[in-house]
Amino acid sequence: MEVLTTTEMERADRLAIAAGTPGFSLMLSAGQAVASVAMDLVEEGPILVIAGPGNNGGDGFVAAAELAARGRDVSVILLCERDSLQRDAASAARGWKYPVLPFNPQAIGKPALIIDALFGAGLDRPVKGEPLDMIEAINANGAPVLAVDLPSGINGTTGAVMGTAVKALETVTFFRRKPAHLLLPGRRHCGRVRVADIGIDAAVLAEIGPRTFENVPSSWKGFYPVPTIDGHKYSRGHVVVVSGGIAATGAARLSARGALRAGAGLVTLASPRDALAVNASALTAVMVSQIDTVVEFAELLNEKRLNGYVIGPGAGVGERTRDFVLTALAAKRSIVLDADALTSFAGRPEQLFEAIKRAHDPQVVLTPHEGEFPRLFSDLSNKYPLRSKLERVRDAAERSGAVVLLKGPDTTVASPDGRATIAANAPPWLATAGAGDVLSGMIAGLLGQGVPAFEAASIAVWMHGEAAREAGPGLIAEDLPETLPAVTRRLYDEFGVAY
Repeated sequence: MEVLTTTEMERADRLAIAAGTPGFSLMLSAGQAVASVAMDLVEEGPILVIAGPGNNGGDGFVAAAELAARGRDVSVILLCERDSLQRDAASAARGWKYPVLPFNPQAIGKPALIIDALFGAGLDRPVKGEPLDMIEAINANGAPVLAVDLPSGINGTTGAVMGTAVKALETVTFFRRKPAHLLLPGRRHCGRVRVADIGIDAAVLAEIGPRTFENVPSSWKGFYPVPTIDGHKYSRGHVVVVSGGIAATGAARLSARGALRAGAGLVTLASPRDALAVNASALTAVMVSQIDTVVEFAELLNEKRLNGYVIGPGAGVGERTRDFVLTALAAKRSIVLDADALTSFAGRPEQLFEAIKRAHDPQVVLTPHEGEFPRLFSDLSNKYPLRSKLERVRDAAERSGAVVLLKGPDTTVASPDGRATIAANAPPWLATAGAGDVLSGMIAGLLGQGVPAFEAASIAVWMHGEAAREAGPGLIAEDLPETLPAVTRRLYDEFGVAY
């Protein structure tokens, strides 16, 4: 579940070598893993390896030699002169007893499979010249591509496309995934990702101390709340969702339903008078309380058993919403701020951040999408190709003092302490109106059960994606709470929880 930057992966290699595993041994294992996947992908026909001048090319040479030894028809195209290869890559090239083809797109021919061993994860400058022509020729060829470590042209740490990039059917990476295997646009180029064991002991992770994790159940298993036999609804938390006026009530109801399905014992919708009848008539298990003014809201906050709040979905943009947010923060309540709550602080983000920090280690989650993110973090918007989503969210969390969740197909969650998770399980049909409202309620439902903010956000994101998968194509936001019980049941099975 750990995700390593290219720098951290290089350190893992060095630590393994220092512990007694020769670098060439790691390369042999990597190349053999690539060869095994290639054998799985195509049972017959010629295989072409396109190798670069570094260790990625060395992996390609090992794979070529292994495939030839298994009786496959293999050719190698090399970017540089064979004699210019150095260290382990030179040793790998010596294991290839056949000529290499010129680095010319015309040499590709019609292979059954192309193994892309050109650049790998370490590329940090735009692809130009002959390599660019070769990558474009690979993509135009039509043969399936197996990428070594990462498709060439993708920056391993940011996931950015460096001018152009190979589009792979599958990717074999080593020891641990890199951010680009999970972040867009890199993930779109990787296809299916397989992680191969090449002999690096997982003990090196203790020294590296990675702070990024793939958002999967194993990364937050110890925080997932499971009701106990002696529990009751009050022990499972009471969430309050703030509703807007009569013209925009649906978003708050979606959020309330999400909180209830995420396990909150009770949920109350704080509704203004003009929307009270509409909300009450549309809700059953969710309670409704009339709250018009910030004074009335402050009185509600005095009730200690109300321990998770959502402000934003359909709340309205403006002073009333800002006052509600600041009042909740002053009361040091666990709170999810979404949609209108975020936009209400556009132009004055420091007011929000100062209020968060005054609460002293608050359980606050901000849940912007890419359109809302610049309203609070204008200088962290995605203007630079090498500035990854992961970096932007980390910076936003540190600046705001809150857990920040930046939504999208690669939803990323970051804590002010530097921890981060990246989700890769959201299906494309999750992009539908109201889905984010359900997510904000789910996070609050977990906060109400005592889950810390970073883990609550990460758990909710993963369950949100799985609920969408469970619902399938044609999903609308109302479906998400109804498919959550099936997701919860699968988690119980995975964690060995009796039910």
